[in-house]
Amino acid sequence: MGSGAAPGVPSIAGGWGACNPNNPKNIRRRAGTYLESAGTKVLIDTSPDIRMQLLDNAICRVDGVLYTHGHADHLHGIDDLRDLNRLSGQPLDIYANKETAEAIQERFPYLVVEKNQVNNPMFRPSMIINTIAEGQDFFIKNLKIMPIALNGHPVHSTGYIFNDGEIVYIADCRAISEEGLAMIQKRPKILVLPLTTLTGQGTHMGLDKLLEYVNIIKPHHTIINHMATECDYDAVNALTPPDVTPAYDNMVIDI
Repeated sequence: MGSGAAPGVPSIAGGWGACNPNNPKNIRRRAGTYLESAGTKVLIDTSPDIRMQLLDNAICRVDGVLYTHGHADHLHGIDDLRDLNRLSGQPLDIYANKETAEAIQERFPYLVVEKNQVNNPMFRPSMIINTIAEGQDFFIKNLKIMPIALNGHPVHSTGYIFNDGEIVYIADCRAISEEGLAMIQKRPKILVLPLTTLTGQGTHMGLDKLLEYVNIIKPHHTIINHMATECDYDAVNALTPPDVTPAYDNMVIDI
């Protein structure tokens, strides 16, 4: 739903940066993903742009929300989930590692409810926090989810393996834990990896490291997500093999 890093593209401070303003695939809201598998509907993160992302993609019901980490560009649209509560009349289960769950509890205490407790969603959302642990799988309906540890980010970041490796979603990190890599039990149909900048930073992998993971994991197709103003769509596409594709906002992938 959103393919951009924290400032988005264009950004307030940097404008378009290296991105061609004439290419609509360079217009990027903050990162967010929707996954539907055998009728199970899941959001990954809720960016500050989540309202328009849900509207653009006609999403009005989900079975759960997975959080990768507590940075504002991945979390702070959470209040807009109240409209999903209004439509369902029920609280919504959200899933996060311990550090992220504590951040949600601290920053948004008004939206946290116990199971079977519903707020009036006209005034505030109703979210049930489910604290998850890396290496311990769980299900949302019929979708099997394995959280894995990601390393090198300033806050605790979690990746997700779906259905033993059918889809692998990696969020902000410098590296994927060795334990996490070992939990990918089949060749992924889709691997999502974050880039941010081509050269990488102290807390984010660059393109060389990203392509190294593509060679290790060997997915059928890789999507490059979370790109900042340094990442022009056509330039990144030219630097990658045919089975590695930059993301763009509202991109749809059918498996």
